[in-house]
Amino acid sequence: MIDWREDRVQSAIAGRTPTVLAELEAAYAVIGDVQFLPVYSLALTTVPGADRLSDLPRPERLGYLADVDLLATAVETVCKRFDSAYRRVNVEIVGKTDAFLHCHIWPRYEWESEHIIGKPVWLYPAERWRDPAAVLGPAHDNMRMALTEEVARLRSSVDYRFNV
Repeated sequence: MIDWREDRVQSAIAGRTPTVLAELEAAYAVIGDVQFLPVYSLALTTVPGADRLSDLPRPERLGYLADVDLLATAVETVCKRFDSAYRRVNVEIVGKTDAFLHCHIWPRYEWESEHIIGKPVWLYPAERWRDPAAVLGPAHDNMRMALTEEVARLRSSVDYRFNV
């Protein structure tokens, strides 16, 4: 069996991805492998082989974007609850490295250093990305549970039901 990181979409479909919070209509809500910006999450496509947003037919594309919106709203709600220095979320579909459709939901905080706070997360130094303290683990369980619960709450809300 291959490591779930080798094919995140197929692993999510098979139920082998430990970072999946919920399966939505067109995306998997996933908590990030690294948490140097707490509550960092992603929306992974549920369509194997979809590499970019334009690979999906328009109705599925809109459904995927609705799921991104739901997850971004959940991240924002949880961040406000956990950290008074929360500023906003950045929602990014960059598609430069991993060849599958996914969207990053990056929370941003007032405590970020002055030289990076208004810049893309990708400019953080490599050591932040590899910091053992930032790797998703038991220290993030409360935050993860709160995010899972908020995603479920929003899913059941009339305001977040998407129909094409």
